[in-house]
Amino acid sequence: MKPARPYPAVLLAALLAACSDSEPQPPQAPPDASAVQTEAAAAPQNPSPPLVAAARAQIGQTVAYDPAYTKLAYPMGDVPPHKGVCTDVIIRALRRQGVDLQRLVHEDMRRHFSAYPQKWGLSAPDPNIDHRRVPNLAAYFQRQGYQADGRDFRAGDIVTWNVGRDRPHIGIVSDRRAGSRPLVIHNIGRGTQEEDILYRYPITGHYRLSQ
Repeated sequence: MKPARPYPAVLLAALLAACSDSEPQPPQAPPDASAVQTEAAAAPQNPSPPLVAAARAQIGQTVAYDPAYTKLAYPMGDVPPHKGVCTDVIIRALRRQGVDLQRLVHEDMRRHFSAYPQKWGLSAPDPNIDHRRVPNLAAYFQRQGYQADGRDFRAGDIVTWNVGRDRPHIGIVSDRRAGSRPLVIHNIGRGTQEEDILYRYPITGHYRLSQ
């Protein structure tokens, strides 16, 4: 099975903007016939880990990528489920496990604001957007000691990448594979997808939460 083809650099820059910043909605990416979908991948023998199953359930439900800044309820606030960004895949999947990253990140940032990236000109935490930014999630996972061995990718692990021009991305490792490579459940512009992208970009973080 061939890996999904790389995204054009200009389109990729537009699609990934919201994983680190809030900008106008990017154009919808065209269908990618070479993308590895769940039906085409080798299915695992055993039931999927809960985090993977919760992420996979978003496929076909979250169909758009929309990085617009949105005022959210707190806690458990969310944008409409048909849209989101890369971080929303992780946020929604963990909420199915009873973990609210909006609340956890906000509370930790209130106590330790200086321990988080200072990239957006803020002087205080913002529960509407902080947990939806990849650098903040990476900082939170590191602070909780969730780093994993970068060579041992297991289903349910959370991975971050630099997709170019210092733009971050995040996804969840699947229990389905393309040959020897685990697939990844993520949203890079076409809504939530399950694709062969684990080694496509430089990996910047690898985290494992107890399941």
